[in-house]
Amino acid sequence: MTRIARFLVIAPAFLVAVSVGPADAADRSKVDQATRRVQGGAKQIGSGQVGDGFKEMFAGIGHTIVEGAKFSGNTMGEFFSGKKNSATKQ
Repeated sequence: MTRIARFLVIAPAFLVAVSVGPADAADRSKVDQATRRVQGGAKQIGSGQVGDGFKEMFAGIGHTIVEGAKFSGNTMGEFFSGKKNSATKQ
């Protein structure tokens, strides 16, 4: 991918992410929980529990992908529909 093409993809995505504002804590908690599951699995692998650690880590990766996609989809939907998120209301 050329430098210009990369800029044309990354710049609009960055602007959308910045303009959305702070995310609702309840929505993000599922993503954070899945991320902690990956970290827990990695720690198990480091302490010698390889089988259980891999199982936990890869399950956490799958959950992180699913929950992250849901969160991103909801955030993008709110942005393009003009809805304001409860955290940004004053």
